Amino acid sequence: MSTSRQYQVTVTIDGVDYGVWDTFSGGEVASEEVKYRPGGMAAQVSLGGSTTVENITVSRLYVLERDHVIVHQLMSRVGRADVTINKQPLDVNGAAFGRPLVYTGKLQRVMPPEHDSDSDDPAMIELEIGTNGSVG
Repeated sequence: MSTSRQYQVTVTIDGVDYGVWDTFSGGEVASEEVKYRPGGMAAQVSLGGSTTVENITVSRLYVLERDHVIVHQLMSRVGRADVTINKQPLDVNGAAFGRPLVYTGKLQRVMPPEHDSDSDDPAMIELEIGTNGSVG
């Protein structure tokens, strides 16, 4: 058994390691379903279909000394940068368990922290990655 916090998500962009990220969402692998109905009133048959990997969003606490110095560079690479995300399961002691899920794709969106002068919420940076069609 495990909890959703028992993962270590790391991001590499254009070969540069951007460290550990706090949240990961998306990355579902799904297929378009194709069904066929044979003649003679036979039961329909599922033929499967091509698969897609949904976009991934990662985020982490915006640390000025780490993230503010890179945010402009990341924004300038949207739509072009190659991204690799490793989602490594961890055991209850925080040690790596098994093979990581490895996603690749392009940097699609960079969202710096939102601003609200009346809020004490943590400032977060968020990246969206358009995935390639397979998970390693």
